[in-house]
Amino acid sequence: MKRTEARNIGQIINDLLKKENLDVALDEHRACALWPQIVGDGINRYTIKRYVKDGVMTVHLSSASLKGELMLNRATIIARINEALGRDIISEIIFK
Repeated sequence: MKRTEARNIGQIINDLLKKENLDVALDEHRACALWPQIVGDGINRYTIKRYVKDGVMTVHLSSASLKGELMLNRATIIARINEALGRDIISEIIFK
């Protein structure tokens, strides 16, 4: 067995996630978890469900007027989510 320099467990897990292409999927889940922080409790109260697939976040809302307002601020929300994640994961948000 070849000896290598010691690495901490966090580095090993990150390398494994990248190797198996799971780092993007993990960040997509993190984006969903960050939604309440990004938009606040008032808007999150009207969020029924949210999910991310292939960089597109889909958010189901219970308020049509809120949907219109969020569509106007879509670019800002995307930028804030990506900034919180530390890289560009979300490319589009669809409000339903």
